[in-house]
Amino acid sequence: MTSIDALMRSVPVIPVLVIEDVAHAEPIARALVAGGLTALEVTLRTPAALEVIRAMRQVEGAVVGAGTVLNPRDLDAALQAGAQFIVSPGLTEPLTRAALDRGVPYLPGVANSADIMRGLDHGLDRFKFFPAEAAGGIKALKALAGPFHQVRFCPTGGITEASAPDWLALKPVLCVGGSWVVPAGLPDEAVIRRSAEAAARLRAA
Repeated sequence: MTSIDALMRSVPVIPVLVIEDVAHAEPIARALVAGGLTALEVTLRTPAALEVIRAMRQVEGAVVGAGTVLNPRDLDAALQAGAQFIVSPGLTEPLTRAALDRGVPYLPGVANSADIMRGLDHGLDRFKFFPAEAAGGIKALKALAGPFHQVRFCPTGGITEASAPDWLALKPVLCVGGSWVVPAGLPDEAVIRRSAEAAARLRAA
């Protein structure tokens, strides 16, 4: 099992996926992997999410995680479905302890210094900065990075294809989370692949 640091460094953009129909899972995963985005976050926001994780795990090259994990019950359900990493919008004691006990790569959400300090108390130093734009944007992240020089982030929330390069240019940012890569509606594999290819090039831009 890869570390959360290695996962964050593997792609410049982690697609944040809200998928209603499990039939869309494999086409979307195939297109994203073909475009160079291999780390996929399936949010637990739909009734189909756990089945979507199972389906995407069948796609060669896909590293499939669960997002919007809120508690240990969500965590265990995601792991049973085959999730290879866990993303949460916040940082709580019960969920953090459960993730550490299970030994799963874990990316909790933080928005301020207190969140980060609680994470550091648990030995964590890789976080999702969420909601990135609403929590103060690049200016806020730069301010947080000063006292927490060892911490690295995956900003998520409100980031677009246009703004992603500005975030990725920051030293504390290893990757960003983005929902723009997969347009809503019926999946068009060619369109998604082109979008993924563009996102995969952002780090070099």
